[in-house]
Amino acid sequence: MMERYFVIHDHDVGVAAVASRLFAQAQGLGNEKADCLATAISELARNIYKYAGSSGGDILINVELINGLPHIWAQARDNGPGIADCDQAMRDHFSTSGTLGLGLPGVRRIVDYFDLFSLPGKGTVVTIGMALPT
Repeated sequence: MMERYFVIHDHDVGVAAVASRLFAQAQGLGNEKADCLATAISELARNIYKYAGSSGGDILINVELINGLPHIWAQARDNGPGIADCDQAMRDHFSTSGTLGLGLPGVRRIVDYFDLFSLPGKGTVVTIGMALPT
């Protein structure tokens, strides 16, 4: 049941967001939470498109157990330049590209589970989860 969305072109961002919302609803996530997941996926996909360049990346989405509870799990992966300081990147208003700097901190606020791993020069992996109703 795992789905995979490739992010190489600008339009892939919207495709991933819409598809993840439909996936979430099919798994029983309510509209508000499904919208939050789609917003998070949109931000992560936008980061892949923006920072990974032509190498792109992908987003995997599935239903998994996280801390023993069923979650919709998503992982955004790229082979871009990586993040030099993950702690700094998670601070509100920090940006290396002149944006508002609310993307990753905003994603962390609207999901139930968030993990960021990055190696400068190698890429970034962001894993998020939304609890499913039990």
